[in-house]
Amino acid sequence: MPVNSANLGWPDLARMIDHTNLRPESTPKQIVRLCQEGREFGFAAVVVHPCYVSLAVAQLQGSAVKVATVAGFPLGADLTCAKCFEAEETLRLGAAEIDMVLNIGALKSGDRDAVLADIRSVVEVAHAHSGLLKVILETGLLTDDEKKAACEISVQAKADFVKTSTGFLGGGATVADVALMRRVVGNAAGVKASGGIRTLADAEAMIAAGASRIGTSSGVSIIRERRSQS
Repeated sequence: MPVNSANLGWPDLARMIDHTNLRPESTPKQIVRLCQEGREFGFAAVVVHPCYVSLAVAQLQGSAVKVATVAGFPLGADLTCAKCFEAEETLRLGAAEIDMVLNIGALKSGDRDAVLADIRSVVEVAHAHSGLLKVILETGLLTDDEKKAACEISVQAKADFVKTSTGFLGGGATVADVALMRRVVGNAAGVKASGGIRTLADAEAMIAAGASRIGTSSGVSIIRERRSQS
């Protein structure tokens, strides 16, 4: 549930951050640096494209920092079997968390059964490998009723988290969306705020609204800002 992030020391705040590089132009050198920062600051996870999972796993061997990757990213319109295969392969390579984009078109058309089947299939793959599954809603493209439905379906499918956005489509995280998502899922799932979170104030606002995980490429500067306040 919502916490007062001002009471969090920087190590606790760092453990709420998914340190992310999902830019299409990301290079192996940049991923190595991402992992080095993950170790140095003790982030919850680094989030990388599927093609970099093996590299990240090797870089973080012996570390508590998890490797997370994506499935059906960033559009969510892939076949369910493709999302499952992507999740299966990356989990086999050592990923511990999968952030999947739901089928946005199916959700907007009101086909809850299709959305549920899509999410549940990937959840089953993730959980079979003792992994976590986060469902990206792409809130910037949805009405409040659609956001509520997406959260309800994700909980029904036994997803571990609901997540605001990819950061590539339709805007990023907002305090209002995080609060709505937390109200709907309650304690049944985590809430990950992602997209446009660049400052300590941004992160604190999302945590106060109910986020239990923050996805950002600005984790280092956020933690340095918190350290400077100590």
